[in-house]
Amino acid sequence: MTSGGTVPAPRRTQAQRSAAMRTRLLDATVECLVANGYAGTTTQRVAELAGVTRGAQVHHFRSKEDLVVAAIEHLAEQRTQAAIRELGRIQSTPDPVSTVLEYMWDSHQGPIFAATVELWIAARTDPVLARQVERVEPIINGALLGALAQVLPERSAQKDLRDVVYTVMDALRGILISSFGEPDTGRARRRWDRACVYLRTMLVDALGVEQHV
Repeated sequence: MTSGGTVPAPRRTQAQRSAAMRTRLLDATVECLVANGYAGTTTQRVAELAGVTRGAQVHHFRSKEDLVVAAIEHLAEQRTQAAIRELGRIQSTPDPVSTVLEYMWDSHQGPIFAATVELWIAARTDPVLARQVERVEPIINGALLGALAQVLPERSAQKDLRDVVYTVMDALRGILISSFGEPDTGRARRRWDRACVYLRTMLVDALGVEQHV
């Protein structure tokens, strides 16, 4: 106990400090991907954003390739956790179809999706990244579908729900990617709302719920 009567915080272990440093570097990698794109993401920039020395960065990740591969898994974990956390809303809503569609929109906004797109595009010409993306994406999608199945176990056959959810994701991602650089920032949302008119019918059939208008 200190002279002021407070109990000092326990000192972190070496493993905890190492894990915290890795997280800082991976968060900085995601930030760098969003701000500078894959080509503009360098180990030096990541170290500066993380507020660590170049030596500390090299200790954990020796190259840009190591950093980005680890960032793919870091992003996958964040996306999976967000999917499981947010899908709990569907259990209590009177309109699960609208909730699913709105969740899909929300989950594809912000820096996590933007960084993911940078990695998708870079993977087209980078075999190492392509293998990592191919390995991780099914895990993320499986977590999302698993969360839906737990929230709505009695609503639909699993294959029907899986097929519709993949179609919803494909439509949304196509809209968002084709809208990058669009000066009208509301256009993507209007296109999504238009697509939802048709996607809603598919989800209603897959979930076996009544249509809400």
